[in-house]
Amino acid sequence: MELSDVRAKIDAVDDQMLKLFLERMDLAEEVGAYKNEHHLPILNKERERAVLARVTAAAGDQERYAYHLFSTLFELARSRQAELIDAPTRVGAQVRASLENGNQLFPQTGLVACQGVEGSNSQAACDRLFPRGNIMYVKTFDAVVSAVEAGFCKFGVLPIENSSNGSVRAVYELLQEHSLSIVRSTRLCIRHELLALPGVRLEDVTEIYSHQQAIGQCSRFLDGLKGVKVIPCGNTASAAKLVAEAGNRRAAAISSHACAALYGLECIGDRIQNSDNNYTRFICVAKDPVIYAGANRVSLIITFANRPGALCETLSKLAPVGVNMTKLESCPVSGSDFEFIYLIEMEADLRDPNILAVLEEMERGCAQFHFLGNYAEV
Repeated sequence: MELSDVRAKIDAVDDQMLKLFLERMDLAEEVGAYKNEHHLPILNKERERAVLARVTAAAGDQERYAYHLFSTLFELARSRQAELIDAPTRVGAQVRASLENGNQLFPQTGLVACQGVEGSNSQAACDRLFPRGNIMYVKTFDAVVSAVEAGFCKFGVLPIENSSNGSVRAVYELLQEHSLSIVRSTRLCIRHELLALPGVRLEDVTEIYSHQQAIGQCSRFLDGLKGVKVIPCGNTASAAKLVAEAGNRRAAAISSHACAALYGLECIGDRIQNSDNNYTRFICVAKDPVIYAGANRVSLIITFANRPGALCETLSKLAPVGVNMTKLESCPVSGSDFEFIYLIEMEADLRDPNILAVLEEMERGCAQFHFLGNYAEV
């Protein structure tokens, strides 16, 4: 038989399969309407297991492929049923309120809370996000959140993750504990330098100050120093300011090139970070939920019931609506044994009602579900 003949037969089978698939989806809609009317959950694991057992038993040596085919059919049916559910969810209410408040362009000005002092990386992120903004400096990440919650500042800027040193867990914890929305993000290429008073040499240094994240990003350089005490402080710019004001010729700071000129210091170690591809992402948070024009990224914090397959069942809902997940990270829950939260980011615009329906269905299946925002990264 010629290849063209085989392909013609495949085309005929595909036509039959498409007709049966559409018929199956119509029936899935009827099931979804019944579940909606009787307030039943979309997922019926017992029913799915029974069908999978039946079709794999009948598939012979193709049972593995039959299993995956029908698993995919179940995912598509659940996605369609999720679109039909009208039960209110918290994430649905949050997103709809955000869309009502948004749709305008992201502002170029405003009062912004920023941890640190002049010359910090957070300040550089503020300038990128708000070219004409006014910055209010505070000492801690908690103070940034408090300033926004209390209404002293409309916006706050916080570091969320670094390409070399991972997520800033303290910031994720604050996002979990407080009702703030991520409304924008940006990423900066970070270059660390070792700064000291003029005339100080590297061999003279016995103590180095910097933020804990910067210390982690320069771990290889620091491991190569002998007899040097590394002291964490609130911010890389604060470290440079401390060294300059103390006048201690045994001290140095891991900071930025801009801080050398700003605080009258000299560079005694250039590009000391572990990787030249060293980026830090910063988020802009606001008290009021807003989705501004151009939003294309969604951030979530979720937890699952401690049972096999819970994570897979939740994440499998994303593929049928074409959502690309860009981050999945597990973090242990403080004070609990073997319980985790999951940090998730995805490329999505929640103006698409199908994607919002999937998020609502994810929330129904999660023990905890924190929608952090739908925003653009610049």
